[in-house]
Amino acid sequence: MAEIKNYTLNFGPQHPAAHGVLRLVLELDGEVIQRADPHIGLLHRATEKLAETRTYIQNLPYMDRLDYVSMMSNEHAYCLAVEKLLGVEVPIRAQYIRVLFSELTRLLNHLMWLGAHGMDCGAMNMLIYCFREREDIFDMYEAVSGARMHAAYFRPGGVYRDLPDTMPKYTANKIRNQREIERMNEDRHGSLLDFIDAFTKRFPKYVDEYETLLTENRIWKQRTVGIGVVTPERALNLGFSGPMLRGSGIVWDLRKHQPYEVYDQMDFDIPIGKTGDCYDRYLVRVQELRESNKIVQQCVAWLRANPGPVITDNHKVAPPSRESMKSNMEELIHHFKLFSEGMRVPEGESYAAVEHPKGEFGIYIVSDGANKPYRMKIRPPGFAHLAAMDEMSRGHMIADGVAIIGTMDIVFGEIDR
Repeated sequence: MAEIKNYTLNFGPQHPAAHGVLRLVLELDGEVIQRADPHIGLLHRATEKLAETRTYIQNLPYMDRLDYVSMMSNEHAYCLAVEKLLGVEVPIRAQYIRVLFSELTRLLNHLMWLGAHGMDCGAMNMLIYCFREREDIFDMYEAVSGARMHAAYFRPGGVYRDLPDTMPKYTANKIRNQREIERMNEDRHGSLLDFIDAFTKRFPKYVDEYETLLTENRIWKQRTVGIGVVTPERALNLGFSGPMLRGSGIVWDLRKHQPYEVYDQMDFDIPIGKTGDCYDRYLVRVQELRESNKIVQQCVAWLRANPGPVITDNHKVAPPSRESMKSNMEELIHHFKLFSEGMRVPEGESYAAVEHPKGEFGIYIVSDGANKPYRMKIRPPGFAHLAAMDEMSRGHMIADGVAIIGTMDIVFGEIDR
């Protein structure tokens, strides 16, 4: 029998399990990974450099396109960093809306991760289940911003507008009959808050379905238990954050330990793992689905009972209302100046981080007093996680390498920036 020699294999950048344009150069002994060298830069869009040539408001839509699975979470960090420099107070209702949509975005992200990771490891139907719920959350995005993905809804000083009183409805067509349309519109007869409330009530049952398919599934456990183990000390040294860090047993969550907005008013738990393997990280994220759902329910209850402004009344930062512009020429001029010249931000520097679905997502801004950032640096969670790919995959099989890439939940928009 011929002896198997070491050889080098290109995994990606077109591989469907590479989760983006990752080129992984694998040095193999048979099917066992000896070394994994991630090659990045194939999606580089120079976001940090482009930010220097755009006004603060024009930069906001770039945030959506960094991690295009966690759009509003990226916007959140950017708005917090700009608000630190401006010293602007955000209305309490806007803070609750931000927390509401940040947690809906966490659901959106984890559902994408769960569906794709399940499919990577052979559970083909997981993606169909998860996308069913993602469609409802996209409908919430669309109702509030007009866009299903790249919302640009958060703004420095608050949010773009208040939550709508009505939800768009499906209409009958050749494909769907009237009875089916009525079923699809069942939760759409009230406001957006009513639609979200109905979603949160049925969502725990959906999570139970995911767990029925995977949690005690023998094949799933064979693919994930003991794979990609990271000790708590090593996870800290590698710069892990989010579920990757908590999966190794480290209790660290910015929403609890460095609270921002109204997270200190929320009742939720931080799930952690024991052994730091792919299975633990799966369990952490599934439990986060349940905890985020609890936060969304608390936000819905508060928002129903407490009307109020959703953006600052400082017209150097936020536009005046449409009603006031119709009768006041000065406010109309404020509106045009804000969107043509942008706002001038005081000199200084600020860093703001949020507990993004993937970990700590931070924005560092340096201002020289102009209407554009002098410098901007983005701290994405996925960059540090991908750097550990070599260490996590050594001694594992090629198929295990796929499970390890999946457990990182990487998106290349934020890694290449």
